[in-house]
Amino acid sequence: MRTIATTIAMVLVTAILLLILREVSRVVVWIIVAVFFAVALAPVVGWVDRKVTGGRRALSTLLVFLLVVVLLGGLITAFAVPLTQEGTKFAGQVPSLISDAKAGRGVIGNFLDKTNALHLIQQHQDQIKHYASGLSTPATGVLSGVATTFAGLVTIFVLAYLMVLEGPKLVTGALNLLDSDDTRGRIRAVAADCAKSVTGYLSGNLLISVICGVIHYAALKAMGVPFAGLIALFVAIADLIPLVGATLGGIVALVAAAIHSIPALIVVAIVFVIYQQLENHLLQPLIFARTVNLNPLTVLVSILVAVELAGILGALLAIPIASIIQVIARDLWDHRPKTTPTVGEDEVPARPTTPPDNGSGALEGDTHGDRQEPDHRAAEVARRG
Repeated sequence: MRTIATTIAMVLVTAILLLILREVSRVVVWIIVAVFFAVALAPVVGWVDRKVTGGRRALSTLLVFLLVVVLLGGLITAFAVPLTQEGTKFAGQVPSLISDAKAGRGVIGNFLDKTNALHLIQQHQDQIKHYASGLSTPATGVLSGVATTFAGLVTIFVLAYLMVLEGPKLVTGALNLLDSDDTRGRIRAVAADCAKSVTGYLSGNLLISVICGVIHYAALKAMGVPFAGLIALFVAIADLIPLVGATLGGIVALVAAAIHSIPALIVVAIVFVIYQQLENHLLQPLIFARTVNLNPLTVLVSILVAVELAGILGALLAIPIASIIQVIARDLWDHRPKTTPTVGEDEVPARPTTPPDNGSGALEGDTHGDRQEPDHRAAEVARRG
């Protein structure tokens, strides 16, 4: 009866915890993102703490996060100014573009006329208006979404700051609860490898995305494709998604170039193909080889599972999470109980050593042989007597 009651209580507690997690899922997502940012920035704070501030952790954390704010502000400003200019220009051209498209004139009109898309749009004009009216969102909903996003970004920033600042104290306090020095050292080593994987992946993925955006911006701008900055920004953001991000962004760039002109399409297509090879065979192996050592099948499976569970956020965090799991699994395998003694890093089975023969017909250390010698001598003396 006690076992049944315990089982029912455990099931109820588990159900309650799942309900709580469902209600606070947004906060859980913020905490997870903050953990990854804290892990990525912790080595930088540690370096500043050793080389610049002389062990003053609070000052080191403040300087690093101020630098992050300045860099993010600079990036946003660098993108916001041209995007605002191009957005204003695009807004002014929208009426003429629509009228030209309806009349079959201009670049967009010619494209729609050649692909017979204009005829299809005219045939399904009522359905398109119906769907467009259904997709309209009240202004209050938009403002609520913007406020929630801003609150989430601020919360993530504050959480990451506190995690970096108080993280060493929490880790030390948790490890002091363990009795064995070997266990504490082992956990520290595993945590350091996990942090190295996360830091390498985040910084490397961001660098690759910047390179991707710059290359596509140069190609689009050189061919005179309108709104090159906006398209290149989308390509760079899409490239953050593993495996398929660069392809999705490149397709958008190709469509924009095709609408502009055939020569632009050819040039952007060549740049797209060359960059794909460059990223897959040079940039990613060079940047990720020493930090995220995962085979392609593991990467694909982890991304598919993560996307199914958490959408785009899961795709972004799939590779570092898979790398952390791999580090922990490798440590558990290396420290597994062994039934057969092994030698060296390759774990070659140790050969049993054969004790040398002492020349008396019995092996050295054979107590049975030593015990039989006095019995034979005593029998010989009794026979002679």
